[in-house]
Amino acid sequence: MKQRLTYILKDASTFDPSQLKVTKDSIEVTGLDAAKEQHLTFGFDELPPKIWRVLKQCHELHIRWAAPVPYNAISPFLSRVSSGLHVFFTPRRETPANLLCPMLRNFDETLKCESPEKTFVPQRVLSERFSTSSSFSYYTPTKSLDSLESYIFVQFCDILDLHCQEDVYQLGSARYVDIDFDVISNTLIIRAYWEPSHKPGGWTEITRLQKGSTLEVGVLNNEKPDEPEELKLGGFLTVVGSDSKPKATLFSFPARYHPLPNVSSTREIEYKVAFRQPTGMHPIMEINLEPKSLLAPSESCALHTYLTLPSYIFIDKYQFNDDLFLASQNLRRLHSINGETDLEAPDWVIDKWGSNALFELALPSTPAELSARWTVTIPLHLRYLKPAHNSSGIDAVRVPWPAVFWACEAEEGLKMSTSPFDRVNLGYDSLFGPKTMFYPIPPGTAGWWNPLVETLSVPVLDLDRSSWVEFGTIAAISLGTLWICWKLFAAVMGGDKGKASRGKKRQ
Repeated sequence: MKQRLTYILKDASTFDPSQLKVTKDSIEVTGLDAAKEQHLTFGFDELPPKIWRVLKQCHELHIRWAAPVPYNAISPFLSRVSSGLHVFFTPRRETPANLLCPMLRNFDETLKCESPEKTFVPQRVLSERFSTSSSFSYYTPTKSLDSLESYIFVQFCDILDLHCQEDVYQLGSARYVDIDFDVISNTLIIRAYWEPSHKPGGWTEITRLQKGSTLEVGVLNNEKPDEPEELKLGGFLTVVGSDSKPKATLFSFPARYHPLPNVSSTREIEYKVAFRQPTGMHPIMEINLEPKSLLAPSESCALHTYLTLPSYIFIDKYQFNDDLFLASQNLRRLHSINGETDLEAPDWVIDKWGSNALFELALPSTPAELSARWTVTIPLHLRYLKPAHNSSGIDAVRVPWPAVFWACEAEEGLKMSTSPFDRVNLGYDSLFGPKTMFYPIPPGTAGWWNPLVETLSVPVLDLDRSSWVEFGTIAAISLGTLWICWKLFAAVMGGDKGKASRGKKRQ
């Protein structure tokens, strides 16, 4: 196993090298006010049999989970996806992936997944650069990693290994977790991110070098880059077991994800999402953007939002063919829609998990509009939910906030693949060209618990009360049929009497 720990200092001026202590088989950090990323790489022979049996059915597998709460993302860990569990998957040829859905239930026992062929959505790829991207995608609004913690504990940790148990317990507080596998590298990579405010007083912990593994630790801070397409990091790197003390370092690299320039606080650029009340069966999503988030990083940039919609809510793509309608919603165009878009089907007959949609947003055209909060609206539609027993007549469904970001063209010849920190296979990145830089806009943080999920109320038929509806329907149909028959009979009889009377007159 290879382990890499990266701490990105929130404020480099508060750091002192004495906060790092290195021994021949461990490293101790004390009071680090920093974001943290843990990067674990497992060889195929290091994995439990239950896991490698699943991976043998996959050509590539990418799992992304994001917490349903706002968090502080520090460069270079800026990329974001909607909260919940995202899966991107390519099967091996002529190999059924019948073990993948059972494995995913270790994240959430209630998730809707019968098989990749039936439940996953074919992934749309608009960029040739990402022609090798995953073939299928899946999503479910999983709130936490509690079930996954238990599974990892059983599969990876010895009952006496307290350090492993502590690592697994800490995983539950991560703000995002990535799991990646592909047949070319034949390795499984797990990455987890924690924000700076995760622990009061900063990070104080000891990380030990495990037998047969490697451990690299970096304590870094962001420096001003020399080129706009690059990020620059400086600080200390330590290879535990080889280095007796931390070594100073300074390096730069091209990166896909960048912070918006000239911003002193994330509150100046955050966005918030809400639904107009009352929502009804045709809810309208409102995305409210702060004025500074509307300033393009460069002339080549366009502002986008990427929606992830479970099966019970969808977009009517035909609405967005009208330029006047788009302008009235402060939208420029529907760039891409992928997944289940049937306009009439109820939720219980939908096999696929749902759909994704990428919109390009319109920008204010006057200085007065640019100085105020800008609202974008996206009309959505709810499906009828399956009738249930003992229902109150109302059910709640969860809709994650969309991701909002600027997408900009980078210079020709720039090699984006050289960044050790960039995340790919996020869904929307395959819809852009190879030289695209992203400037994510952070979601709003109105309070310590401001979930990045909206809850909508949907009417549901209560089967325990439906007998009166059924009786009334049958009675109405029966009475209506009798009335029609009576009218037809009366018309026929009246016609016969008329013919008879005319016949008598002729005689």
